Amino acid sequence: MHNWFECKVSYEKMMENGMQKKVTEPYLVDALSFTEAEARIIEEIRPFITGEFVVADIKRARLSELFFNESGDRFYRIKVQFITLDEKSGAEKKTSAQMLAQACTLKEAIQVLEEGMKGTMADYVIASVAETSIMDVFPFNAEKVPAVKSEEELIAEEKA
Repeated sequence: MHNWFECKVSYEKMMENGMQKKVTEPYLVDALSFTEAEARIIEEIRPFITGEFVVADIKRARLSELFFNESGDRFYRIKVQFITLDEKSGAEKKTSAQMLAQACTLKEAIQVLEEGMKGTMADYVIASVAETSIMDVFPFNAEKVPAVKSEEELIAEEKA
């Protein structure tokens, strides 16, 4: 289960005309807490931004699924409604879920979502698709996490 946080980073960006402009760009980070989200966005962004930057805002992003597409350069928020039938009354019930798809166009975003949902047994309809301003997504990568050292290893390092 992923916990996605939308982190807004403010910094001075060099524009194409050579002028500097203060911008605030949103990024998506997979983290366990707000504190970890802030630490991860600082770690991920530092190599790409020259000069000072500030994490201006962090909020929880309520996303149930992300669909990546390496050729995509934008992220689209897709509202999907799952359709279930109430056994007692026979009425149709719709449950909404927010998903994010990486694509180049709106049409491609729908294709990416449908490809990702192929194995799903539930009936669903796409209620809305909108392009987001999210610049990049940083999923959790277990390979980047530093290994936890045992007490013996820490003592050995102190003696060395």
